[in-house]
Amino acid sequence: MADPREASRPTRIVLADDHQLVLEGLRGLLQSEPDLEVVATATDGERLMDAIRRLKPDLVVLDLQMPYKDGRSCLEEIRRDRIEVKILVLTAFGDGESLQLAWEHEADGFALKTDPPRQTVAAIRNVAHGDLVFPSAARKSERSSAAAAAEPIDSLSQREKEFLALVAEGLTNTRIAKRLSVTEHTVKFHLQNIFWKLGAANRTEAAGIFLRRGPHPPK
Repeated sequence: MADPREASRPTRIVLADDHQLVLEGLRGLLQSEPDLEVVATATDGERLMDAIRRLKPDLVVLDLQMPYKDGRSCLEEIRRDRIEVKILVLTAFGDGESLQLAWEHEADGFALKTDPPRQTVAAIRNVAHGDLVFPSAARKSERSSAAAAAEPIDSLSQREKEFLALVAEGLTNTRIAKRLSVTEHTVKFHLQNIFWKLGAANRTEAAGIFLRRGPHPPK
């Protein structure tokens, strides 16, 4: 049985940005949110990784431009070392390259420093709750390929089809992670993207699409 104290525990957050003013602004913004708690701040990637390993936060708000170890390197290290932490990239650069970098390195969300404060808080909270938070531009190319595909399944990459095939076998996220030697976070990230591409609301619908129109459709 789940501990009710755990359910009510605030989301523990580490903020990482090389500008002290930004860090203080974010900390002040989140102080009045009872479900969000800033447990540490970092002005460079090395300090961030140290804080993550020591404090084991639930979520990191990460700037891409930092000294010593930049945001991309931190993302790569976190996912390579299978550290279970959610990541919201918060940057001043809304260009396609930054957006694609965050997406490809399995960040959970992407937001701009120029967004209204309430929107930033909402993005942090949504990521904390397990949602993927990305501007529509991040999936523009995927939307185009999905629309152009004769079948929804054709819009999936080969790797995504591997994940979906295991879903269709009835495997849980934990078992899929063990089978493919990835973290449960990686499984969840890919499955959310697969469901979005297929227009499926859940695992059952996605599995049904795979079984009907997958590599071995019924004759």
